Amino acid sequence: MQSWDDGLLKTLGRVHDAAQAEKTFGLLREAGFSNINIDLMFAVPGQTLAQWQATLDRTVALRPEHVSSYCLTYEEDTEYFRQLQLGTFRQDDERDAALFETTIDTLTGAGFDHYEISNYAKPGFESAHNFAYWRGADYLGFGPSAFSTVGLQRWQNVPDSAAYMQRVFAGESTTGFSEELTPAMRTGEIAAFAVRTREGIATDALHRWSKEMREFRELGFLEQRGDRTVLTRRGKLMADSVAEAFV
Repeated sequence: MQSWDDGLLKTLGRVHDAAQAEKTFGLLREAGFSNINIDLMFAVPGQTLAQWQATLDRTVALRPEHVSSYCLTYEEDTEYFRQLQLGTFRQDDERDAALFETTIDTLTGAGFDHYEISNYAKPGFESAHNFAYWRGADYLGFGPSAFSTVGLQRWQNVPDSAAYMQRVFAGESTTGFSEELTPAMRTGEIAAFAVRTREGIATDALHRWSKEMREFRELGFLEQRGDRTVLTRRGKLMADSVAEAFV
């Protein structure tokens, strides 16, 4: 979905409009789906707080069971990154922080549980797939560019769709990249995911990063909750920086 604002959908390069998205949501309900997620995106170039609030309000009115809300990131080799380099797109950290906090307040106020930095769910509708991924479970990915991780082995399928299909029909391996993780790397990844969740991470598992964790506590980004270390409200704004300390 990304937005209920047609102008911002065009900025994002989407081919659908808000009316089509709402119609699709209605068709899913009519078909009997009782667990629907709406994906949203904020920090879109030109986006105002009023536009974002309107998108959140319209989302809440539809009463989905789950909402994913992502901050637009500028990855190299993407059109967004190119526009940023050209100066067509501009980042505004203060505005983006305000948009994120508005998201938390609006969705939690509507009964959604903010169970991970980018994810909100009505009770009992948290993503089982996401939790398995964040907790370090093995997973297999299918299709071009898809990643898989089993134990300490990680691999990615070839990104080109035609090459992927050719290999599948020929009975050949679709792997384009593979690596073997060290136990320390895997532990760090799992910790980085865990700290972004509602439950946080077991404090006794943080000895390896004691210096960084002490600094984050002094900055007010982390707090103790029982035997867990979790992000504070302020820390949620810096979640990526905190997570990076583990990897």
